[in-house]
Amino acid sequence: MKKETTIDDLAVMVKNGFEGVTGEMNSRFDQAHRDMNSRFGEVNHRLDLLEQGQEQIKLKLDNVAYRFELIELQRRVEMLEKKAGIK
Repeated sequence: MKKETTIDDLAVMVKNGFEGVTGEMNSRFDQAHRDMNSRFGEVNHRLDLLEQGQEQIKLKLDNVAYRFELIELQRRVEMLEKKAGIK
């Protein structure tokens, strides 16, 4: 003869089912969290490299004379040479 399922038995079965699903969801969320942290770490590293490159470019540009400055200096030298009779 079959045993009749009681409300308490059903409650235990539902509880066990939810615990299984909850465990699986927690496992997947944990994995997603690890994956996201790893990817954000990679992105942060790439941003650090970009910032370093930008700083290097800034340092190089600080030591470069701008074209308009060179043109102005050339004009002034030509005026001085003309007044001095050099050219």
